[in-house]
Amino acid sequence: MIETARLVLRNWRDGDREAFAAMSADEAVMAHLDGPIGRAASDAIIDRLVGEAASLGHTFWAMERKADSTLLGFCGLRRGGHAGTPVPDELEIGWRLRRDAWGQGFAREAAEASMAWGWANLPDARIAAWTVPANTASWGLMERLGMNHRPELDHHHPRFAADHPLSWHLVYAIERPQ
Repeated sequence: MIETARLVLRNWRDGDREAFAAMSADEAVMAHLDGPIGRAASDAIIDRLVGEAASLGHTFWAMERKADSTLLGFCGLRRGGHAGTPVPDELEIGWRLRRDAWGQGFAREAAEASMAWGWANLPDARIAAWTVPANTASWGLMERLGMNHRPELDHHHPRFAADHPLSWHLVYAIERPQ
């Protein structure tokens, strides 16, 4: 699908399920996502992403390290599914990496490639991303990608009570290059 110097972003395979479930059960990885999840919930995420790829041609793709074919997580672009927020149909860039892949530039490498793919293949005027304020690594990457905080789009996530620590989401966006 998409190749970078060190990564391949590709469609999901059944063989990815065990590694993704292990990542999804890691408390540190899931700290800003309402905590670890079990195998059934992890498999349901992959099923949803496979369906998105089939219907839209893009999703949060599996992120594989070229050197050893290890699944590091995911990165890519998806649309919609955010009803009840100011970003209900935005083209969203997202990433999630296993803990031992943090701090090595993989998320940035994959995100830059995903954004380039989006600009080349989709008509959207902007790409957006969001996370909770405590997830400094994620919004820091958004800034390094050239995304700007869009406070008018910040929102409470409808899945959480307003006073829940994961309720408030910061939204960042980048406009299509001219």
